Amino acid sequence: MDSKLNGQFDRRRFIQTSAGLAGSLILPTSGFSAEKPVTKEVFGKAKSCIFLWLGGGAAQIDTFDPKKQGDLKKKAGSAYKSIDTAVSGVQLCEYLPRTAKLMDRCVLIRTLNHRVIDEHAAATNIVHTGRPTSETVVYPSIGSTVAHRLGAGSENVPAYILIGYPNISRGPGFLGSSAGYVYLTDTKAGPAGLSAPKDLSSDRRRRREMLLERMQTTGLAGAKGDIALADYVNVSRETQRLAGDEFGRIFHLETEPDSLRASYGGEFGQRCLLARRLVESGVRFVEVSHNLNFINGTGWDTHNDGQKKQHVLIQELDNAIAGLIEDLERRGRLDDTLIALGTEFGRPAEFDAGGGRGHQSAAFSVIMAGGGLRTGQAVGTTDELSKKIVDEPVSVPDYHATILAAMGISSKIELKAGDRPVPITEGGVPIRKLFA
Repeated sequence: MDSKLNGQFDRRRFIQTSAGLAGSLILPTSGFSAEKPVTKEVFGKAKSCIFLWLGGGAAQIDTFDPKKQGDLKKKAGSAYKSIDTAVSGVQLCEYLPRTAKLMDRCVLIRTLNHRVIDEHAAATNIVHTGRPTSETVVYPSIGSTVAHRLGAGSENVPAYILIGYPNISRGPGFLGSSAGYVYLTDTKAGPAGLSAPKDLSSDRRRRREMLLERMQTTGLAGAKGDIALADYVNVSRETQRLAGDEFGRIFHLETEPDSLRASYGGEFGQRCLLARRLVESGVRFVEVSHNLNFINGTGWDTHNDGQKKQHVLIQELDNAIAGLIEDLERRGRLDDTLIALGTEFGRPAEFDAGGGRGHQSAAFSVIMAGGGLRTGQAVGTTDELSKKIVDEPVSVPDYHATILAAMGISSKIELKAGDRPVPITEGGVPIRKLFA
């Protein structure tokens, strides 16, 4: 769903249909109130974040919050058997065996929630920005917020890279293009537009760069105070800088041992391996989309026949997560790197007429790993069908605040949309028990 959406979705229609959504869309559901702020702030150890995006809406009841098994026709419940994990009392579905053995390195959040149900674009926007859309301001994504606050960890890389299809929900919003992303959709090719033509000699390239620099300098001098032009020139210069060989070498996955690449699994796993190489090189935030190939026919949007091969998608996710955690741990980088999952919503326990599942935003699951968090625990519980929150609800702003805190960024600061102060989250509070 996500790749098709990103390629076709009309921005104007998105804003028009979404603008009427109230702030209540991101507030906790089921009558719960958000955790009250505490005086002393808490922070983790992460220097970078790898955000794994399960586009389409991953079914929590078939992955991270399994319940009693049902069937595809009449009986509501999980589609698969459950297995025990390294954490007592925490179970996952049977197609996550490698991740199950590593749950002591993870935190399971079962009670993420918001109030958008039937609109993928609006839900994707909320999980990325923490807010509904507005007709007066475009809010930045969590990736752009991190890039804006921390910048790149090296002069040779950008602060934010998207391995997936670009759209407004992943972008910098009012923070401007300096907090934007470099994107790619193919791990074999690297970012589009950064490679010079093969027939371009180094001398011709140098002359072109000198000419462009003169034109940029002249243009800026004649348009003093033009913020948009200055922003454009800065991005252009950043693009030139990244066109060098040093940044390009990061994308040469063939230099990694075959056994390591195999441990990550399929194409999504290779994207996660690339994400590891990127954060080691100084990229602060890498979003990796897990739905580019639709290996089960529908991605995580498992209506109707999509449910039948959902297990193939889950198995690829299992190998990618486990391969990434094990690799970071071997390299001594797990505490420095936060892994966080995201998806627009979950799925109900009931099956539809075609044997698939609809949408559910009242309770869905994500996991986090590394980042110096207090792992080996679960946050929140749901009822017997994973439909209603029983305790410890987590709003999307709370989840964002937790990601920011893990990276040493205060959830109390304000950003600026022009002269207007905007809280970095919409009242989000970090999940305190995840921090030492």
